[in-house]
Amino acid sequence: MKFSSSLKLNHIFQRLYRTNGFANSCLVLYVRKNRSQTNRVGITVSKKLGKAHVRNHIRRRLREVYRLHEETFLPGWDIVVVARTKACHVSFADLTAAYLSLAEKAGILNTGDTI
Repeated sequence: MKFSSSLKLNHIFQRLYRTNGFANSCLVLYVRKNRSQTNRVGITVSKKLGKAHVRNHIRRRLREVYRLHEETFLPGWDIVVVARTKACHVSFADLTAAYLSLAEKAGILNTGDTI
């Protein structure tokens, strides 16, 4: 990720969970403006979704969706993506569409630069 960094601090995750989220059948997206010119991205995958290799696979797929479309995201946001059970079973194209539709709902995509 060229213009972004990982979100790893628990208190920032907790702060984002208190905001209004945007959800669909695969994902939940929490966003909040930060004070920098870069995005910080965090991914949460619950143990309910499967064993470690399943959770890691979902995490890798979500990171790749963000990496491929990083230029379309507006800078200066903290973003947390929570995977739901259906995220285990959908194709990469469906996961990408779900991620970008939530980002568009949240207003963190550049106008005119959607899929």
